[in-house]
Amino acid sequence: MSSDPSPLSIARFPNVPPSGAHYESFYLKAADPRRRRAVWIRYTVLKRPGEEARASLWCTIWPEDESPLATKLTVGASELRTGEGELIGIGESRMDDGRVVGRANDARWDLAITAGAPALSYLPSGWMYRAPIPRTKAVSLHPSALCAGEVELAGQLLRFEDWPAMLGHNWGSEHAEEWVWLHGAGFPEAPDAWLDVTIGRVRIGRFVLPWIANGALALDGRRHRLGGPGTLRATSVSAVPTACDFVLGGSGVRIRGRAAAGSEQLVAWPYSDPKGGGHFATNCSEASLELEVERPGGPALSLRLGAGAAYELGRRERPAGIDVQPFPDP
Repeated sequence: MSSDPSPLSIARFPNVPPSGAHYESFYLKAADPRRRRAVWIRYTVLKRPGEEARASLWCTIWPEDESPLATKLTVGASELRTGEGELIGIGESRMDDGRVVGRANDARWDLAITAGAPALSYLPSGWMYRAPIPRTKAVSLHPSALCAGEVELAGQLLRFEDWPAMLGHNWGSEHAEEWVWLHGAGFPEAPDAWLDVTIGRVRIGRFVLPWIANGALALDGRRHRLGGPGTLRATSVSAVPTACDFVLGGSGVRIRGRAAAGSEQLVAWPYSDPKGGGHFATNCSEASLELEVERPGGPALSLRLGAGAAYELGRRERPAGIDVQPFPDP
């Protein structure tokens, strides 16, 4: 895997010039792999050219057998900070490598993170994190971790221990034209296995490039890189908000898979682009995930999560039949 670019965890927003356009996100996903319960928390920054940054706290929970509950709080640049052991701080809320604590409207959370795997650079080469394209950069600071603590939102309390989790970081001057994010851990057939992959389509002028995957599958103590520019022909994606069928080529493996969630399990958000316009993102952190892993010289391996996988789809079209959260992206 590629080396740590610069390093991965450092927030970029303090160094954006006044004329620059920028977005940045630090996020935690934790989920029960056996029952439909999950948490998704994000600390984000959005800066338009010539304007001060705005910071937002996003909190979504999936109580068991219920639709997700979500809230979002946006504040000004004076409440935004980084440094002194923090990945990011927004008001009284803070995130670091081992703890995520905060409040937003009627939500509160206090979560401890125990890392279980080294960071994953989605992009295959360090120079790609310094290049102007892709305009979206992303890393998985903890692709496989355990999370414990509690989250309360709208009177619903989730208290848990040792849920499979991940901690991520992304930033850039604009979002991909379309994107898919998949994460799964806690497979009964292979408890130490995990999948963490981003798949995107990038617009260059009038043209939108084919789907490009970047990520990894950890299996039997080995990390298999998935995707990259050299595997375009091996990447196939068919995605709607409720399901994604995909084929991914990689280092020593080939994966066929499907992530799925009912429309009642989805939370949808407006996502602004720093330079204007925007996308809609639908997310389910308690999705099902099925993988068929082909390995040279051996039988195919089936991995399945009935719940606890993350599936996110971002595109410009408003998702049909799914309520979008009533929180504008500043």
